[in-house]
Amino acid sequence: MRPGVNTAPAAPRVRGAITRFALLLTTLGYLLVADAAPRVPQDDREVLERLPLVIGGALRELRPLREAVSADPRNLALATQLARRYVEIGRTEFDPRYFGYAEAALDPWFHQDVPPPEVLLLRGLLHQQRHDFDRALADLATLLRHDPRNAQAWLIRGGILQIRGDLPEALRHCAAVFSQPQYRFAATTCLCKSLSLDGHADQGYSLLRRALEDAPDAPAAERSWAWTLLAEMAQRRGLPDQAEAHFQSALRIGSRDRYLLMSYADFLLDRGQADKVRTLLIEETRADSLLLRLSLAEQALGLEPRAHIALLEARFEASRQRGDSAHRGEEARMRLHLLGQPAEALQLAQGNWMTQREPRDARILLESAIAARDPLAAAPVLASMQESGLEDVRLARLAEAIRALPP
Repeated sequence: MRPGVNTAPAAPRVRGAITRFALLLTTLGYLLVADAAPRVPQDDREVLERLPLVIGGALRELRPLREAVSADPRNLALATQLARRYVEIGRTEFDPRYFGYAEAALDPWFHQDVPPPEVLLLRGLLHQQRHDFDRALADLATLLRHDPRNAQAWLIRGGILQIRGDLPEALRHCAAVFSQPQYRFAATTCLCKSLSLDGHADQGYSLLRRALEDAPDAPAAERSWAWTLLAEMAQRRGLPDQAEAHFQSALRIGSRDRYLLMSYADFLLDRGQADKVRTLLIEETRADSLLLRLSLAEQALGLEPRAHIALLEARFEASRQRGDSAHRGEEARMRLHLLGQPAEALQLAQGNWMTQREPRDARILLESAIAARDPLAAAPVLASMQESGLEDVRLARLAEAIRALPP
């Protein structure tokens, strides 16, 4: 049973309400809508890491702001401005170090029970990025009690609830900001993702496609995210040509989006186009998720990804030492497909499923259960798929394979 759904009979009523709400939106025309251990260099001239030009340029631009915060660390406006920029860089680059820098900038207020609203929002966002979803939801709920019209808090909570599989409640959060025109496109995207995962794939896809057509002036990052979600919806519906076209639309926007690269790489790997994945990701080794997919492509091409695998293992071990469980699904994929360790992969995938329940998380658990020949381990995923009515041709094939295993 999904969090927040108290009784099984309530689920069909909620999904019926979702359908009626989606149709109402259409009628009203709302669619605008390394090593784990630290190393001290012996020479000040030693180059520890070469940053991409984009990051290097951003950090140079931030230097005056960093200096201002250093000189006046209790200046709330300056500190939150710097923290927001660090969060943007961390999210763009999938680099958790920048979330640490953001927290350091907010240190005078970060550990207060109820910090200022702008810090509360950023603290919730940082908890989300570290997959500490309980704390993120609590912080954002506190913020909404003080500021019920805070659209960012509603949308961030909605995104977390989608990850956790609480789709009806995610829908409520998406809908909460429709009255604010500047957030309507983002709210529509949030709504359509919830629909597509909760048994209404056709409606979610159609609504989001119309929203993109009707909002050509939406921010580039929001349009890139919407095209990426549309591509994933098409892929789940078994429409690879449409998915390819939508991924290309997202790529043409030109925003630096690591999630887009990750999702497109998965799509290409599924289609047996490992050569394209290698070309796409050969320079993208800083993000663990992209290094993993590059390694999978190299393996498929008959190349030797041993060095990349060793680097991934070191990074995942470093994450565990930090108490960070955000990469369990990715490590499970490495264990299963690169190292041939189904039992270890299954354990990681099961731990990942406790906090993350999106299609990608369901897939690695089903794949690991099949490889480990443990159909009982797949029961929570199969139950979730049946309850939500999730439509995904790839997961449907895996579910059939699970059912064919001897008990």
